[in-house]
Amino acid sequence: MFQDLLRRFEQLPLLDRVFDISVTLKGIDGVLEVIGGILLLFLSPDRLDAVVRFLTQHELAEDPHDFLATHLVALSHSFTGSVSLFLAFYLLSHGIIKIVLVVAVLKQKLWAYPWMIAFLLLFIAYQIYQLIQKLSVGLLLLTLFDVFIVYLTVLEYRKHRHKAAAVRSV
Repeated sequence: MFQDLLRRFEQLPLLDRVFDISVTLKGIDGVLEVIGGILLLFLSPDRLDAVVRFLTQHELAEDPHDFLATHLVALSHSFTGSVSLFLAFYLLSHGIIKIVLVVAVLKQKLWAYPWMIAFLLLFIAYQIYQLIQKLSVGLLLLTLFDVFIVYLTVLEYRKHRHKAAAVRSV
């Protein structure tokens, strides 16, 4: 079965393969967001802080100024119950919507393409707002990746809509 999928994938034009890979990465991101949201729901802020300190202790022992580890520890110290609940809701809703849209787009459901485009455009707008507040290379790269996915999704939507119209006219 996997070999059949791989053979079919290899027969797709390059742009279609890039689209499938990019959208799949968005789906994986959605799964990770759901996992993060679930963890935030079930871990108290104190427990979350303890987990972060445990996970970063080795790195901070080697380099007390490690950028990622020090920022994670500082972030975990600032968590309150309401912040955790908000982040859990945000991650769960964002992740679930992303997973549903990715699955529907990969199954070539025409209704999903405009929703995927609209959803990503909303987050691109929010990410640009965040970039204006404070420049972040990671957020800039994510925003550029999202713009690229919107572009590819528009192309795919046009192609599938054109195919559907051709089938209806026959």
